[in-house]
Amino acid sequence: MGLDTGATMAEQRGEQGTFGEHGTYGEHGEHGAPDIIIITGMSGAGRSTAAKSLEDIGWYVVENLPPGLLPTMIDLADRASLAGVAAVVDVRSRAFTTDLKTAISELGAKGVAPQVVFLEASDEALVRRFENVRRPHPMQGTGRIVDGITAERELLRSVRGDADIVLDTSALNVHELRARMNGYFGGGSAVGAVRLTIMSFGYKYGLPVDADLVADCRFLPNPHWVPELRPLTGQDAPVREYVLAQPGAPAFLDAYSKALEVSLAGFEREGKRFVTLAVGCTGGKHRSVAMAEQLAARIPGGDVRVTHRDLGRE
Repeated sequence: MGLDTGATMAEQRGEQGTFGEHGTYGEHGEHGAPDIIIITGMSGAGRSTAAKSLEDIGWYVVENLPPGLLPTMIDLADRASLAGVAAVVDVRSRAFTTDLKTAISELGAKGVAPQVVFLEASDEALVRRFENVRRPHPMQGTGRIVDGITAERELLRSVRGDADIVLDTSALNVHELRARMNGYFGGGSAVGAVRLTIMSFGYKYGLPVDADLVADCRFLPNPHWVPELRPLTGQDAPVREYVLAQPGAPAFLDAYSKALEVSLAGFEREGKRFVTLAVGCTGGKHRSVAMAEQLAARIPGGDVRVTHRDLGRE
């Protein structure tokens, strides 16, 4: 059920492309082949919402497309002079992963380098969504919703591992998911640049599952225990000044920003175009917020977006 041994989907694509005229990532081939985004992932994780968000920013979107029809869709899009197309691929076939790998290989032969976006969510979130709409999971058969979710996770394990972007929608509403997709594909960026998201979070709410790198700021004293700082956040000057004045904070920022430059350069060489750095503290309110914004300010000329996952959650 998984991909057979050999090249991964990223390797099948070959050399990665550049941001096209939509500001989206992809490679225009020798004959003006359109950019393509493949949206896949767990049922109930928001694939249709992600597709609609791309449609709103100018992409031509096809939903529920079997992987084997991807090369045909690209041929038709090329004839119609479409600059960018997105496809929500059909996941109901048991041969899905093999079909997708074959389709990506065929696209590579046409000079097209698709970007694969994998949407996922926790079991609890998916069960709740299916129960809210009172619909069965497409793979549950005569079993329970959770049985269908388990079967689908196993089927998609290899696809998730090879995806360019893994986006966890467990805590996102429709508007937040649309904003994330717009952030990835709706704006311009430098050719070949890595798009870095720095996300603060609270360890007590769990690690972000879509993080590529994690920085732990719990070695710094917690402003929560300073009465006048407790109600404030890391975006407020008194908290920021307190955090940055602690022993080890400036050295950490200097060392980590240098290490991050090396990592980003390596990711770029390897063709990875979207990187998420998660910066954590206990509650995601003080230290991680301040340090995340300071790290972002130290990335020279980079394409950096800062988000605070758990700010305001307490």
